Amino acid sequence: MKLIIGLGNPGKEYVWTRHNVGFMVIDQIVKDLKLSKLKLEEKRKAEITTSGNGRDKILLAKPQTFMNVSGEAVGALLRFYKIRPQNLIVIVDDVNLELGDVRVREKGSAGGHNGLKSIIETLGTNEFKRIRIGVGWDKRIPMDKYVLGKFKVGERRLIAPAIKKAATLATS
Repeated sequence: MKLIIGLGNPGKEYVWTRHNVGFMVIDQIVKDLKLSKLKLEEKRKAEITTSGNGRDKILLAKPQTFMNVSGEAVGALLRFYKIRPQNLIVIVDDVNLELGDVRVREKGSAGGHNGLKSIIETLGTNEFKRIRIGVGWDKRIPMDKYVLGKFKVGERRLIAPAIKKAATLATS
């Protein structure tokens, strides 16, 4: 079984924010694969849905913890479903990449991302795949305000192909 986690913040006020691009990718995968709607699993602190069965089974999740404590939900899901970190894919925003760029890494550091930092600390390893989606960064705006800001209309046109690409990479 493979676990694909899209990082973001729960709540309607965070829809279309740069920090929620991971949630957007999970939504794209659900749409592309025509999966059932994500359902809240309170004990796992995440909304989840599944695709396939046996070895080909994919568990998709959106943590319902806030970004900085994403490790709580990821750890709970890995333990409950007995998934090794090597079968984990985390989809995350990256201010250090140009808007719309997509980068895949098999392992690595948190790179300054608090969601990844929380996951690494919880799991005790950085040996999991991550797909980073560039959201750019206007350095005139403090980073926390920037990532919690919503994509502008022109930016949405640039981020949409990256979301589709990340969805394809995560499921291939």
